[in-house]
Amino acid sequence: MPDTQPRRDDRGGEDGAPETAAQRRARRAQFLRDLMEARALRDRVQPRRARAARMRQQMRMRTFRW
Repeated sequence: MPDTQPRRDDRGGEDGAPETAAQRRARRAQFLRDLMEARALRDRVQPRRARAARMRQQMRMRTFRW
């Protein structure tokens, strides 16, 4: 399957220019939105697993020492 997104080099930009802080924040915000959407979809599709994950998270928070 071909890549539909333009390639980035190690410096971040498509044309070789360094990535600005604003571009990085925008890319990170988009990634986090996609991640939250994927988690919500998984929770709807697998409710039992989602409930178990919530219970584990609650237990971690209860036993966490401040």
